[in-house]
Amino acid sequence: MFDPDIAPSGTLLGLLQRGRGDGTLHALAAPRGEALAALHHCVVRDPRHDWQLENRSLYYARLHLALDGGLDEIEQHLFDADDVMDTAEERTGLALSFLGHLAGYGRTDAVDLLRRYTAAGTNWPWALDELALRADDSVLRSLGAPVLARFPAGPEGDAALTAAVRGAWEPRAWRLWADGAAGPDVAARVRAAREQGSFDRWQRQLRPAGPSPGWSVPEVLEWAQRSYEEEPEQPRHEAAARCLAAVAGPEDRPLLLEAARCGPEAARSAALRHLADRQDPGVLDLLDLAASGSSAASGPSGLVAETALASFERMRSIAALERARAWAHRDDAVGNAAAGMLACRGGVRDAGLVLAALRRTVRSGGADARDLWTLVDGTGRLRIDSAAPVLRHIYRETSSSQLRGRAARALAATDPSFAAGFAVECLWDCEESTRELAARHAAIGDTRVIEQLRRLATDPAEEAEVQTAVRSRIGPDAGLAPGGV
Repeated sequence: MFDPDIAPSGTLLGLLQRGRGDGTLHALAAPRGEALAALHHCVVRDPRHDWQLENRSLYYARLHLALDGGLDEIEQHLFDADDVMDTAEERTGLALSFLGHLAGYGRTDAVDLLRRYTAAGTNWPWALDELALRADDSVLRSLGAPVLARFPAGPEGDAALTAAVRGAWEPRAWRLWADGAAGPDVAARVRAAREQGSFDRWQRQLRPAGPSPGWSVPEVLEWAQRSYEEEPEQPRHEAAARCLAAVAGPEDRPLLLEAARCGPEAARSAALRHLADRQDPGVLDLLDLAASGSSAASGPSGLVAETALASFERMRSIAALERARAWAHRDDAVGNAAAGMLACRGGVRDAGLVLAALRRTVRSGGADARDLWTLVDGTGRLRIDSAAPVLRHIYRETSSSQLRGRAARALAATDPSFAAGFAVECLWDCEESTRELAARHAAIGDTRVIEQLRRLATDPAEEAEVQTAVRSRIGPDAGLAPGGV
């Protein structure tokens, strides 16, 4: 989806791209022009690896307000020629969410820019949702005619309008228009679209659910393979495994073991998943064979290997845990999956294996390796104090704000210096879960911490969980309550 160019973690741009609290603190101490340039670079060139999982918009909006920045660069980005050529919503999504938060803080220029983009921009549904959350009725009323003009009268236009009404994340604007706020013509079309959307939903409920297998083990396996060959981008081995749970009996075990050992790709994957879910005693060797004997690259063998690893990670038996202890030393995908299981379900005796896997993964995959997520959680769960140096490295270097938050939680459990160190900067972090953690742990060592806690407690844009954590530290006389340090 994205291949962002992330600057080094020690630079202002790198800190802001990562969404670290130190990014805000360094930007406020830097020359204003330099700070605004770095901030605008992040807003118009989304630095997130997963824009649907990571948060940045509120973080950037708060800094923009503190720097009293303008919106010329954002306007140029929104109305650039690329807006017509590149219609993917993630090109402008961060900028629109950023403007939405500014609008929530009372920036009328942000409201105006969102209104203009809703009328003329490609990603207008996102902009309309931001306005529906924060703008007053007069702004939404003025947009009824421009938005409806996007849907010419006729079957195709009406169908597109119905889809737009049905897909709106925040329906407030459409409800206003249906009630006549933008005129009778607009109201009639919007009401018709809403009614048609309800009728379409009813029709979908009456339609058959799609292709379904016969009710025997061979038929289910054959259906899984046939569906995969017809539509390889939509494998149905997981659905087939659920069907096997309903139709397979003890007499079918030899057939399922044979399919799991050497069946065709999708049928083999369905059998592996079913046997693993049933904690079959013979499945562990088959999972090892499937995961280590097949390439993890895309394609048929990739499907089998991926399914084998995922199925093993789902297992909850004592035998699976013992096998994980035997496999965790391996330097391959099976070893990573085994270490992940120990991180989630192992005991104190497994701390050394989890720590060794953590170090190995950082050396081989860097601070953004996907296998780190579970391992980082495990170091905190097992309270592996000797993991603190590695966790600090991950915290500083990863470009994933979600992984950084996990590292912060692990550090809170393993590093005595966390409260006076990283917890302080986490009060300004881009992720609300990390700010909540910081609010519970940050040492009250200087006025910045006290001021930020009070600011978070009164900020209308802050999440309720963060404010609850902050208020647990604030006493009845508005001073900071003891404890939590």
